[in-house]
Amino acid sequence: MPNDRIYNFSAGPSMLPLPALEQAAREMTNYRGSGMSVMEMSHRSKVYLSIFEETKADLKRLLKVPDTHEVLFMQGGATFQFSAVPLNLIARTGKASYAVTGNFANLASKEAGKYGNVEIAATSADKNHTYIPAQSALNIAPDASYFYYCANNTIYGTEWKYTPETNGIPLVCDMSSNIMSKPVDVSKYGLIFAGAQKNMAPAGMAVVIIDKALAGAELSVTPKIMSYKVAIEKDSMDNTPPCYTIYMLGLVLKWLDTQGGVEGMEKLKAEKAKLIYDVLDDSKLFRGCAEPEARSDMNVTFRTASEELDAKFVKESTAAGFDNLKGHRNVGGMRASIYNAMPVEGVIALTKFMRDFEVHN
Repeated sequence: MPNDRIYNFSAGPSMLPLPALEQAAREMTNYRGSGMSVMEMSHRSKVYLSIFEETKADLKRLLKVPDTHEVLFMQGGATFQFSAVPLNLIARTGKASYAVTGNFANLASKEAGKYGNVEIAATSADKNHTYIPAQSALNIAPDASYFYYCANNTIYGTEWKYTPETNGIPLVCDMSSNIMSKPVDVSKYGLIFAGAQKNMAPAGMAVVIIDKALAGAELSVTPKIMSYKVAIEKDSMDNTPPCYTIYMLGLVLKWLDTQGGVEGMEKLKAEKAKLIYDVLDDSKLFRGCAEPEARSDMNVTFRTASEELDAKFVKESTAAGFDNLKGHRNVGGMRASIYNAMPVEGVIALTKFMRDFEVHN
């Protein structure tokens, strides 16, 4: 890591791979002899379309997206999809089932309630979202148009370790904070979406992977810009797409290839998460917030015995070159977000700091 770079543990927008940033810097004012920046290009120009098509192809290859599904690049990030999902999918029966295991699933369920009947199939609110409900606890309505869950909960530090079985009801998943960190059987999902700003690219875009058979049944009030059918027909270009974010995603995907793809990332994320959880399990000062079987490999939440000591840890960690370790305002404590771009040496440095802090406190 260069001396002028810190270890950024932000939950998002988050750390990007240094090689991708360096290539973007080299190409900032003149992309590969074009005489212009990617920021300045027409999205319909031959040079930009080559970026767009290559990025889309790389994403499909890395995630093994089947031909039944389409990849869309949509404006507005993941929050935009909280509305787009029900607008496009709820009309079949007027009903949807949601699992509420954190803040973002809760927000999504409330948004969906504006467009149809939302039933809560499961919730972990009774224990402050420190666990993930088992398959047997999911009460999915048999006539739901879809079942929705959020695969990784950034605020509470929990992650679904299984793919829910829905008995044929389309499965919709917000994978914003763990996409590209492990292989996914895309064929099991009716729709996957993910905000870009955690494991893929800068903020400003959502990647949507949709079973094309689900498109075209949207509510009549669905804005054209939110229609999956239109987005598929126009190849994400009914309006100007988030051009630079797509370009950056392409650079990150090229870097991901050098790391062994999503299979390589799965091994790496498990190694990084284990380093921190081992410290927590051995500690007399720190304790993890999530129940062990639901612990996230992307967002490690922990705390000490007091808010004063938590604040001291955050202050001293910042001075030591670690940034954004303060927990979300809803839960307090600390949170280390260790997405794909966080190098192992950053996690090792953090665990050393944690052990030293415990000795002195």
